[in-house]
Amino acid sequence: MLKRLTLSAAAVAIVAGGAFAQQTDITIGMQLEPPNLDPTGGAAAAIDEVVYANVFEGLTRYQSDGSIAPGLAESWEISDDGLTYTFNLREGVTFHDGAAFTAEDVKFSLDRARAEDSTNAQKGLFAGIADVAVIDDTTVRVTLSSPNGGFLTNMAWGDAVILDPASAETAATNPVGTGPFRFSQWVQGDRVELVRNPDYWGEAPALEAATFKFISDPTAAFAAMMAGDIDAFPGYPAPETLVQFEADPRFKLLIGSTEGETILSTNNKADALSDVRVRKALAHAINRQEIIDGAMFGYGTPIGTHFAPHNPDYVDLTAGSAYDPELAKSLLAEAGYGDGLTLSLKLPPPSYARRGGEIIANQLAAVGITAQIENLEWAQWLEQVFRGKDFDLTIVSHTEPMDINIYARPEYYFQYDKPEFQELMAELDVATDPADRSELLAAAQTMIAEDYVNGYLFQLARTGVANAKIEGLWENAPTQANDLTKVRWTE
Repeated sequence: MLKRLTLSAAAVAIVAGGAFAQQTDITIGMQLEPPNLDPTGGAAAAIDEVVYANVFEGLTRYQSDGSIAPGLAESWEISDDGLTYTFNLREGVTFHDGAAFTAEDVKFSLDRARAEDSTNAQKGLFAGIADVAVIDDTTVRVTLSSPNGGFLTNMAWGDAVILDPASAETAATNPVGTGPFRFSQWVQGDRVELVRNPDYWGEAPALEAATFKFISDPTAAFAAMMAGDIDAFPGYPAPETLVQFEADPRFKLLIGSTEGETILSTNNKADALSDVRVRKALAHAINRQEIIDGAMFGYGTPIGTHFAPHNPDYVDLTAGSAYDPELAKSLLAEAGYGDGLTLSLKLPPPSYARRGGEIIANQLAAVGITAQIENLEWAQWLEQVFRGKDFDLTIVSHTEPMDINIYARPEYYFQYDKPEFQELMAELDVATDPADRSELLAAAQTMIAEDYVNGYLFQLARTGVANAKIEGLWENAPTQANDLTKVRWTE
């Protein structure tokens, strides 16, 4: 009798076990905490990594393969002269606060982004907009001052998401969007929590809740993954330990490419660095492969200009800045710095910057350049380097897609000011023929490489790790995002 009871209990346990619900929450690891949660009012990639496609949506959006798909606009018509885009908006869409989404919200968001007092970090995306007109609740007409072959791509950036006018001023701390997840809470210094939006206009996500956990230390990131405290770390900061995850059946690796041109950013208006010979010396003092091997454990592709190697219009210009320390020394002597030169090297928190900075400092020392390293927190870096331009050198990955046009902005933090390049970008803005655009992009890549505007290091690899039962995470990163819309747990 006792044996029968035991067997019956076991059977009940088996039946109950089979009925257990599939896991519907996820914890995502991130190395950097966003400074705020408004992608239209901040430059940090970490903002989009939390809210892009999850909380906020734009007229168009990036897919995982880098293609552009409809977002809040389900379709559009482009006039024959390329100046007018008429967007047909989705019906029945509401913001998380219950407000109906209409063409007025699109006009508000685009006008806000292009306003004179706009704090949008990519204000240039909207500079060509001459007018935004509401036709009716579900139709908006955008008129450009000149044709722009990349306009639909511009509208897919996180900086171009649509905000609810009633909550736009508080989006930095309480974001209200139209996406499949709603903001729940932000425990600063620790995590951001999202919950599924029950009123989402599109396909409901499989996940009911998501937590973005901030772990800056690579050792702590490894421990958290191994302990199961983190379910996935798409931008995993400790590539040296990936081999251990690869050998463990509980995990799978997510290895792909990014839009992240990792560069030794150079203040082109600093005294010594305003001389192209000094900038060229820096470039020839750098051994890219040594940096990739030492800082990224072999993950990364060498670059010689500010362009992604996976793009079909990429030109390989690495030979023009090949490792040549003797040439670097002679260039420094020619520029009047034969007795040495001291420069500041201000590094943000990512491991590629901190590790890479130590390696580069040693390489520069070998040719007579003393790099004084100063490690900054992300907010300090944004204030001192990005906004304040108070630096000589820094290391950062520019993860924005197709962003070579930043070199046409003299006020941008590395302060490159060349009218000929600005003219190239103006021509590219109006070019719609693919062959013409390829020719212009090749010329632009070559110009900044030959001006040695920055030290071009490598294209940042997307190195991630996840629980083997998770599917739907992006392997590549065509934009900075942790899109959870297709993520689910398998059995």
